[in-house]
Amino acid sequence: MSKQLNDTIIRAYKGGTTNYTPTWFMRQAGRSQPEYRELKEKYSLFEITHEPELCAYVTRLPVENYDVDAAILYKDIMSPLPSIGVDVEIKSGIGPVIHNPITSLQDVEKLGTIHPQSDVPYVLDTIRLLTEEQLKVPLIGFSGAPFTLASYMIEGGPSKNYNKTKAFMYRQSEAWFALMDKLADMIISYVDAQVEAGAKAIQIFDSWVGNLNVMDYRIFIKPVMTRIFSELRRHDVPLIIFGVGARHLLLEWNDLPVDVIGLDWRTSIMEARQMGVTKVIQGNLDPTILLTNWETIEKRTTSILDEGRADGNHVFNLGHGVTPDITPATLKRLTAFIHEYTGKD
Repeated sequence: MSKQLNDTIIRAYKGGTTNYTPTWFMRQAGRSQPEYRELKEKYSLFEITHEPELCAYVTRLPVENYDVDAAILYKDIMSPLPSIGVDVEIKSGIGPVIHNPITSLQDVEKLGTIHPQSDVPYVLDTIRLLTEEQLKVPLIGFSGAPFTLASYMIEGGPSKNYNKTKAFMYRQSEAWFALMDKLADMIISYVDAQVEAGAKAIQIFDSWVGNLNVMDYRIFIKPVMTRIFSELRRHDVPLIIFGVGARHLLLEWNDLPVDVIGLDWRTSIMEARQMGVTKVIQGNLDPTILLTNWETIEKRTTSILDEGRADGNHVFNLGHGVTPDITPATLKRLTAFIHEYTGKD
């Protein structure tokens, strides 16, 4: 690489000591940025994500604007699904819509296999462009987790209660486990290719798995997550898991072969430790706080940073993604404050 890599966040993810608390923000690239909104007037989401130059620009923009310590690949968790035969459309104001939802074992058996080099070459080209030429910080790759992906595939789109998904899981368990295996195969191949292209860490988003109780998680989800992370361990990159409303699952996650657990805003670092969480922690300011005044932002951020520094294993992030109404100036000021407060020169 032409630029020396600032690997502070990778050292933090691996449990090493750092001179300051590194930070990045989920959904730091996208609708909150005026440059992105301007780009969207000319190009669709599909066009941006399929054009490596454009996608790399969107991915690196937050690093340049906010001075965060990592970039995260600008993609949707739906990106690999068309490769295995899922007819997905991203509808503005709705989200992913699946035109061929899964209803039976036969539907699952029709799903194919992803071949990343030929199916999603634009993803890999974007990663190579960023890591070989453009970034001075690590790039985080990612994938959706099986439950979260399956919920869209079974519901046909976003859901508030996941009734169809859970009913499918309970009533058609053979089909459910077959679907988990299909999605695990896809995720492992997809992530393998991202790492080989240059991603330096991987986050698995299980955004909606908090809708399951602990017993169901152990029966229907934990085996496939163990398999995924166990196979991904062959890469020397930190592995992160994150979900929303999943406090009750934190100890289940702690059992997984992951390096980092991302907390949402509902559970503090100290509370997670008292529960028995031993992995490196990432998080976890409530994004809504960033819509208030600076005094409130600084107070809440300081509290999290103090717990993180006392703990010794912490990467700062939000408890969920940046919302479109959060201003870039706020994120820039927040990053500067985190770096200054925790000791970055």
